[in-house]
Formats: sequence, structure tokens, C-alpha cells
Amino acid sequence: MIIDTNSLSAILDGDESIKAFLPPRPSIPVVVLGEFRFGAAQSRKREHYERWLNQNLRYYDVLPVTEETAISYAEIRAELKLTGSPIPSNDVWIAALCRQHSLPLLSRDRHFDRVKDLHRVAW
Repeated sequence: MIIDTNSLSAILDGDESIKAFLPPRPSIPVVVLGEFRFGAAQSRKREHYERWLNQNLRYYDVLPVTEETAISYAEIRAELKLTGSPIPSNDVWIAALCRQHSLPLLSRDRHFDRVKDLHRVAW
């Protein structure tokens, strides 16, 4: 299972309800790490968030963006544009990684439901 930024934030904030949905080793797109670190950099809790990442990131598989991911990205973005229902660019990258790895996405963002062949799990 792939987690997005709101899932990672929920985990870090100790949201007990998300735990039932987490596999033993979730995957985190590198894009999510970028979004999370950007948010942390602007937060008063920056040190807390960075310390948590340094201590816990080893329990996750970090998924890089590859040429194969770029192909899925282009397909998804074109499909969404054609239907007039775009989603944020970073979320297209996350969706592309879900397709590439045939993994569901743990997210509260309903706009992922517009992406064909992507299974979103909400908690």
C-alpha cells in the first residue's frame, strides 16, 4: 500500500484509526516526502517532524520516480484533462506510482477516485 501526505501526517500525529489500514511496510512516494518536508520546514514543530522521519523512515519503502512512472504520469494527466477533472500535479505522480506498482493508495483525498485503475482506501 502507498500512503500519501495526509496519511503520513495522520500516522505522525498518532491517529489510531489509520493503524488498522497500514500494512507491515507501507510505501511512500518520494513526492510525498518532498511535500511532507516542505510542510515541516514551515512548521513550528520542524525539529519534531524531522526527528520522527529520521527515526521511522527506515520502516517504509521509499518509491522513486522513474521513466516508467513518467509514462503513467502522462497517461493519467491526459485522461484527467480529457474528462475535465484534473487533480494537483503532485497527486498525479502519486497516482502514477500506484499504477506502476499495482498498489492501492491510503488517502483521504477523494479526487484520487477520478483516476482510472486506482484503488483508494480511506480511513
